[in-house]
Amino acid sequence: MRHIAIIGSGPAGYYTAEACQKQFGEDVRVDILDRMPVPYGLIRTGVAPDHQSIKAVARRYEAVALTDSVRFVGNVTIGKDISIPELQTLYDAVVLATGAPADKPLGVPGDDLPGVIGSAAFVGWYNGHPDHAALKPPLEGPGAVIVGAGNVALDVARILAKAEAEFEGSDIAGHALEHLRGGTHSRITILARRGPHQIAMTPKELGELGQLSRAAPLVDPADLPPVESDAPLEPGLRKAVKHLRDFAAQGAGGKPIEVVFDFYAMPLRVEGEGKAERVIVERTALDAGGQVVATGETYAIPAGLVVSCIGYRTPPIEGVPYDQKLGRFANTDGRIADGLYAVGWARRGPTGTIGTNRPDGYAIAELIAADGGDDSGKAGRSGLDVLLGARGVDIVTFRDWQKIEAAEIARARDGAPREKFTSIDEMLAALT
Repeated sequence: MRHIAIIGSGPAGYYTAEACQKQFGEDVRVDILDRMPVPYGLIRTGVAPDHQSIKAVARRYEAVALTDSVRFVGNVTIGKDISIPELQTLYDAVVLATGAPADKPLGVPGDDLPGVIGSAAFVGWYNGHPDHAALKPPLEGPGAVIVGAGNVALDVARILAKAEAEFEGSDIAGHALEHLRGGTHSRITILARRGPHQIAMTPKELGELGQLSRAAPLVDPADLPPVESDAPLEPGLRKAVKHLRDFAAQGAGGKPIEVVFDFYAMPLRVEGEGKAERVIVERTALDAGGQVVATGETYAIPAGLVVSCIGYRTPPIEGVPYDQKLGRFANTDGRIADGLYAVGWARRGPTGTIGTNRPDGYAIAELIAADGGDDSGKAGRSGLDVLLGARGVDIVTFRDWQKIEAAEIARARDGAPREKFTSIDEMLAALT
């Protein structure tokens, strides 16, 4: 019997568990450990609440979780309840699928002012993550600035710009919906250091921005390269740039909120008296090699809210080799050390889509198989239960999670699929 522990119950964790089932058949037992009493990681707290079709992939993970060979072990904190070396004594393989839940710092003067928020915190806030539920982002004043040129920046802009009725069918946290009602932003600026051809935004998300009832996306036609230069672009990017060209042609159309794409612009600093009040921006250009160069031209954008969407980092774990530069665990093709592996964003950094984690998980399962260890005689989950029981740790199983899920569905507001519990204590109370 092969005993495998996976740390993290997001897409990378469940795809790896699925792959291990296929790799080892009946001769495997997989425990998926998570700090939260609820599974699915960023599917639950990272995917935009109005993208329910994407969240539906959780049903695939549920099918894996309900098999006898895979067990969800929630409410267990690595480093507090159990260490990585202890897990290595119990399991033939330990796989770190912890994702990259920590924001990269904006890295400019004033980025520590109140009102400057990382996207992981902001997204966690409107998705009801317990770590960020108490956040109260400043939504008063004329403007907000979003730094970044990817889909997360679009998600943040869309959530800020939507009318309340447009959240019907979403599972946005109730506290966030209530707070958004008081928002007075009339201008949301998306800062991108490069131009339209260098965005990491996908056509679907850009198209959604053009369909909002009270907000209009604006693009300066002067920022768009000649239309014939779109031809060599890969199809998805070409379609995304077509949306930007349409935005430039349509204008504001009399809508009360403007979502302004400010290309060739990078933040120099955030200024304000005790809080964010403006972002000082420098105009950029691209040199012959496509690298960003500063022009020296600066201007100010009023902003009481600044959301940094420039990437994420994997938090280090004591005793596990870590690559500070790349913000992920140090590994070679997923192998950190004998019997210790990384998968998903913890392995490669925050790149790719949810589906990218599937081949990643299968590659790690093959690596575990190639490394051997099936005759080690390690205790696996029975040993874990003894150790955690002795330490008074109350684990949450997948059946327990289903009770929490049922309670969230039962308390949903009209038109919403669920109302999430936003504290671990609330989640655990639903089991009593």
